Amino acid sequence: MCGITGAVWQSESLRVDPSLLKQMTDAIAHRGPDDDGAWIDNDQRDGQGRHYGVALGFRRLSIIDVEGAAQPMSNEDGGVRMVFNGEIYNFKALRHRLEGSGHQFATDGDGESVLHLYEDIGTDCFAELNGMFAIAIWDTRRSRLVLARDRIGQKPLYYALVGDRLVFGSELKCLAAVPGVCNEIDPAAIDEFLTYQYVPHPGTIWKGVRKLPPGHVAIFEKGKLVVQPYWDFDPTVEVPRSKGEAVERLRELLADSVRLRLQSDVPLGSFLSGGIDSSLITALAQRQQGEMPIRTFSIGFPIADFDETGYAAQVAEHLGTNHQRFEVQPNGVDIIDKLVWHYDEPFGDSSAVPTWYLSELTRREVTVALSGDGGDELFAGYDRYRALWLSVRLRRMFPIHKTPGIGLIQRFPDNNKQYSITRRAKRFLEAIGQPEARRYLNWLQIFPERMRAELYTDEFVERLPGEDPFEFLDAIWNRSEGRDVVTRASTTDMLSYLPCDLCTKVDIASMAHSLEVRQPMLDHRVVEFAASLPVHLKFRGRRGKLLLQDAFGSMIPKSIFTRKKMGFGIPIGAWFRKELKPMVHDTLLADDARIAPYFRREVVERLVGQHERMENNHGYRLWNLLILEKWLRQWAG
Repeated sequence: MCGITGAVWQSESLRVDPSLLKQMTDAIAHRGPDDDGAWIDNDQRDGQGRHYGVALGFRRLSIIDVEGAAQPMSNEDGGVRMVFNGEIYNFKALRHRLEGSGHQFATDGDGESVLHLYEDIGTDCFAELNGMFAIAIWDTRRSRLVLARDRIGQKPLYYALVGDRLVFGSELKCLAAVPGVCNEIDPAAIDEFLTYQYVPHPGTIWKGVRKLPPGHVAIFEKGKLVVQPYWDFDPTVEVPRSKGEAVERLRELLADSVRLRLQSDVPLGSFLSGGIDSSLITALAQRQQGEMPIRTFSIGFPIADFDETGYAAQVAEHLGTNHQRFEVQPNGVDIIDKLVWHYDEPFGDSSAVPTWYLSELTRREVTVALSGDGGDELFAGYDRYRALWLSVRLRRMFPIHKTPGIGLIQRFPDNNKQYSITRRAKRFLEAIGQPEARRYLNWLQIFPERMRAELYTDEFVERLPGEDPFEFLDAIWNRSEGRDVVTRASTTDMLSYLPCDLCTKVDIASMAHSLEVRQPMLDHRVVEFAASLPVHLKFRGRRGKLLLQDAFGSMIPKSIFTRKKMGFGIPIGAWFRKELKPMVHDTLLADDARIAPYFRREVVERLVGQHERMENNHGYRLWNLLILEKWLRQWAG
């Protein structure tokens, strides 16, 4: 687990010299505190005599082959060089195959298998990998740079093509170290951020800077950049299976996925929230560990609606793990400036706060942790899937969305409770009259379109392009045409929310503390299997995750499957009315607020006032505005 960066250029004026490459690699030292490496060659030439310069930079967190596997690494004749961030879980099988075909290995690490596989089959090699990764390969023979990102987007990779120089890195701050790259904010990205609480791929907050989408490869050759997928699946295809067949196959796949992710030469543990997904992953890991108790870690809050640690302790006792609990207090958001620096661009998922602390405290005990991320998206676990399913049934039975006076519920006051009936009813009834994809966006978005229209200044509106942020989600939604509404929603989350939000959140928070987090649910074999399942095996009668219970119900307490679902958020709404009220006024309502050119002050004041008077719960909206304000102060000069 590491950080990578580098560049390719033709013009000598765009050369990346050793001091600049060091700045780029030092910017991500937290991702790899154990070692660093650099390789620069300013005299590469292609078959037509064209000149190229190449720089590869690397920071290492040692997990496998701790003493060896230094990077950048090269093949036997030095014709191919690579920097690599991540883990290849099937590297032993690949190595056996490659040694059989005559390749000589200089290390015991997983990365060298990628290098030799690329020699044999070129960019088709990435489809052979089971892992999480961001990879950069310089191919001297073809004078080309190849960038690749894992299928699900667990590892990030950014790039920018400015003139005839391509720069890349594991985090945006690598690119920000290069003059002339991160210069201009993209207004569309702000609009997208307020919609989704993240900036979706392939865009970033900076104009001209891109995220490589999950499952894609970028090839920079002869001055041209081509980005294309190397992996995909057809979400319209449903494979008929009996429950028994599905249970058996899921048991095989997930057990093998956990087995592969237990490979480590350093201490390993598991996040344990007390929810279904992390409990199952921990149970499978403990079964494979045998009598040696696995280390488990959970984090909670002093407000009961947000605290799951009692359930985590119950599971830990049931499994016999060595368990530790941590707690986040209201002053825990004092790390907001650290979050803004590490996440590089505005990222508004408030669960980054507990993820940050959980990663920090877990790293004190282990270097690798398993996580249950992906279970909700793969096996229909979110409450919003039930809301969407219910809205479809209601509209079929009678036109509830046309009922006179239904809009009056929007005037009802909210309260501090995370799961208040009024709050849920508001969101449900506001969306029920919309088409399915728009209806689903309504339950996802932070600022609805009407609120963004009120919030934006006239000057900012004029700077926005004609694209609607909804187009990102709509394009993904349409890929699963013909499937039931729950499958379409969960597949959409799998291809949008999962890589853009959850994977980003976990990667940045964990790597900020040099902790490697492995997510067995996101093995591509499990993902493809789950996407192909008939919905009745996962979701029925307003209940989700049925197949998980059928396959693994005997491994953890039954109460974990039947208890009310809780998210991994923080009680930000309550804290903004009490402990954190001064922070809101001192930032969002300050005379020198950086959001002023974008948002109407009177609208921001209204949101703050309504929230404090408990007329409406704007907690997550205020959090996203606060994040944006802090980001502008820190990154926008």
